[in-house]
Amino acid sequence: MRRWTRAEYDRLIDLGIFQPGEHLELLGGHLIVSEPQGTLHATAVGLVEDALRACFGSGWVVRGQMPIALDDESEPEPDVAVVSGSRRDYETAHPARPVLVVEVAESSLATDRGTKAALYARAGIEDYWIVNLIDRVVEVCRDPVTTAAQSADSGYRDIVIRRPGDSIAPVARPDASVGVAALLPRSGYYVR
Repeated sequence: MRRWTRAEYDRLIDLGIFQPGEHLELLGGHLIVSEPQGTLHATAVGLVEDALRACFGSGWVVRGQMPIALDDESEPEPDVAVVSGSRRDYETAHPARPVLVVEVAESSLATDRGTKAALYARAGIEDYWIVNLIDRVVEVCRDPVTTAAQSADSGYRDIVIRRPGDSIAPVARPDASVGVAALLPRSGYYVR
């Protein structure tokens, strides 16, 4: 196994090494194949983008499934990330410090709670939401543990479960809120 840096990964992309449509992410130095999306996942990603655009307004960019330059060994493509500024601000480099990262979890729930939560916490991402399609809730993760640079034990101290009927105010926009029901598809209730 070989660890890759973000610079090496970006160079491989520039050289056209990967096939069109090949879904890869660089997470902690490892190239990870992203899972294919089902219809519920795709619908939820769109709902999250719509709700966050309405919540944040101008001066913010809501990016769907685009890379963020998290650290030297990670360039994840979260389902949704919110960054300050305009799209043109990111013409020469991917954003490095989103104010909110959202992952939509169906088959990826363990990864989103584990590997990705650890990466986002280590990078100091203050606001991380997991739209959990299995339980039809949003897991709001805040207060990142950033002490161990390479520790898989990194994560969030404050995790609150929000259900349909609840609302969430993003850390970067405490004056605005998003209804949990607006983030969840109407169909697809799962029973464990």
